[in-house]
Amino acid sequence: MSECTHDCSSCGSDCSSRKEPQSFLEKPNQMSNIGKVIGVVSGKGGVGKTLVSSMLAVTMQRAGKNVGILDADITGPSVPKAFGVHEKADACEFGIIPVKSKMGIDVMSVNLLLENESDPVVWRGPVIAGVVKQFWTDVIWKDIDCLVVDMPPGTGDVPLTVFQSLPVNGIVIVTSPQELVSMIVEKAVKMAKLMNIPILGIIENMSYYECPDCGKRHSIYGESHIEEIAAQYDIPVLAKLPVCTDLAKHCDQGTIELFEGDWLNEAAEKIME
Repeated sequence: MSECTHDCSSCGSDCSSRKEPQSFLEKPNQMSNIGKVIGVVSGKGGVGKTLVSSMLAVTMQRAGKNVGILDADITGPSVPKAFGVHEKADACEFGIIPVKSKMGIDVMSVNLLLENESDPVVWRGPVIAGVVKQFWTDVIWKDIDCLVVDMPPGTGDVPLTVFQSLPVNGIVIVTSPQELVSMIVEKAVKMAKLMNIPILGIIENMSYYECPDCGKRHSIYGESHIEEIAAQYDIPVLAKLPVCTDLAKHCDQGTIELFEGDWLNEAAEKIME
């Protein structure tokens, strides 16, 4: 009999020391009832990840789904601003109750717990990761068909915590046309594959500007290379969002639920499948 290497993955012996792979999945609140969990990620900041998360949630809600949005960007929470939510989250003996938007989307963000919305969150990584877990274990997500998780940029503590602790059904990667961003998208793709998280597709924001006078499209941030990256990793491009002053205005005014446009219908259908 050969000497044990304690690497059960490469051993066929059925011994008493064999251990099953450890799962880090956290149980949701006992009163939660959640269908799908969809992460919205990006390789870097400033590409419009919160905009896409909010628009996806609104699009699915318009299709008759009960939707929640978990703002996992603890140090840069902006989901409440987009939805015009300023109330504080309430709590009961069973857990934390998310705040409902004007159109009925459940919203949870650290901004809904802070005394002042402008107070900075100066916490270290493990504390931030712990808060994200609590948004899953302590918040009552009641009768939610789809929970959209708006994650911070990069491949650090919080995305790792979400991928390991939440039963993520798939992710959507948000990018923009710049060559640098395209390179960083590959990092997000590789992280998802490393964590065995299905990639539903890529959404390119700020893809073009459409002239309101002549209708011609201009690639003001350079020509897109997203099709090449998507083909390389066999991932569909779900949508290309334009540079649109109306969308920016809705985010600033907290009226994202009133946006007009069908850019994300295909992406929402893909998620709801």
